[in-house]
Amino acid sequence: MPDAPFIQVRNLEHAFGSHQVLRGIDLDVHRGETLVLLGGSGAGKSVLLKLLPGLLTPTGGTIHIDDTEIACLSERQLVPIRRKVGMMFQGGALFDSMTVAENVAFPLREAGIRDEQEISNRVDKALNIVRLSDQQDKMPADLSGGMRKRVALARAVVDRPDCVLYDEPHAGLDPITADTIDHMIRTLQWEHGMTNIVVTHEMRSVFHIADRVLFLKDGRISWQGTPEELKATNDPELRAFVEGDSGEAWPEKPVTAPKA
Repeated sequence: MPDAPFIQVRNLEHAFGSHQVLRGIDLDVHRGETLVLLGGSGAGKSVLLKLLPGLLTPTGGTIHIDDTEIACLSERQLVPIRRKVGMMFQGGALFDSMTVAENVAFPLREAGIRDEQEISNRVDKALNIVRLSDQQDKMPADLSGGMRKRVALARAVVDRPDCVLYDEPHAGLDPITADTIDHMIRTLQWEHGMTNIVVTHEMRSVFHIADRVLFLKDGRISWQGTPEELKATNDPELRAFVEGDSGEAWPEKPVTAPKA
């Protein structure tokens, strides 16, 4: 009998007032896989990501994390769940007044760890994973955008979660730095056994990191498959998304330059 999914979502719904964002999501996430969520703006990807660790409470349906139903849990009861599921927020969300090391250590202190040597050792290991061991004393303002993302990733993994959620980890990065983030994600999966769920619009990264891809549309999963199946799809909407083609005709170049 196959292992139960690490995350199991059934008939998940979420609304902000009268605005329905998710309309019945069924999803299994298996241990050790990298799952990529695609979809246009407003499809519900980021909302789904925030529901998984209990940052938002669903208006309907169930979420099981490692066989525990979380939708009905209090903030205190969610603490051990959130130690299993780390999150790398869009933009990094670092504390400007804290050093790199203090930012990475923050989840450990919040979890009640007081042994300074243990905190230091875990911070060292997390920063080593993202190749920032020599940046501990710097402030976020002194870092490049890519380095801030890597610090955010170190903070997401410092408490040794089973799963990491990534909300647009490539946003605002140049292609080479985005490739570095992809290598980090694969390293966490292959060398540390972590499960990854990634929201991104960076198609090159999808084909580098994904084991499985879901496409969300109007709050529902409209397609799922492997990266190879995504490349080969004949679905016109998916093809346009992959190729970045809006379908609009390009304007013709004027014969003469426009007048000033």
